Amino acid sequence: MNWLKKLLDGRYGCDQLSIALLALSCLPILAAGLSGWMQITCLAYIPLGLSVYRVLSKQLQKRRLENDRFMKWLSRAYACIKGIPQNIEDFQNYKYFKCPHCGQKLRLPRRKGKVTATCFKCHTEFTKKT
Repeated sequence: MNWLKKLLDGRYGCDQLSIALLALSCLPILAAGLSGWMQITCLAYIPLGLSVYRVLSKQLQKRRLENDRFMKWLSRAYACIKGIPQNIEDFQNYKYFKCPHCGQKLRLPRRKGKVTATCFKCHTEFTKKT
């Protein structure tokens, strides 16, 4: 057991990106099981190898930066996905426009005819048909 401790001493270890790569390596295996085309399983070794490389790496700073970039990307993707159900419900009652001056996203009620809107960011007034 001492040899394992020596092997892992000073290594980076597991983080969110490594776990995501492990999950990604399961997708080709599932696809091969469903399609019956077993050559797809070779694609599973790419993210699996990257995950093992990251876990056993001694370049701690580089791995932390990679994980930080991944987490920033993941948080942006999650924020986009999180707002979708609310927007679907709002599309029935509201119409979305962009301010012609600053590009701010504005929401106006539907079926009201021509409406004069004022951008709350740059205070530009414009008329839109809803």
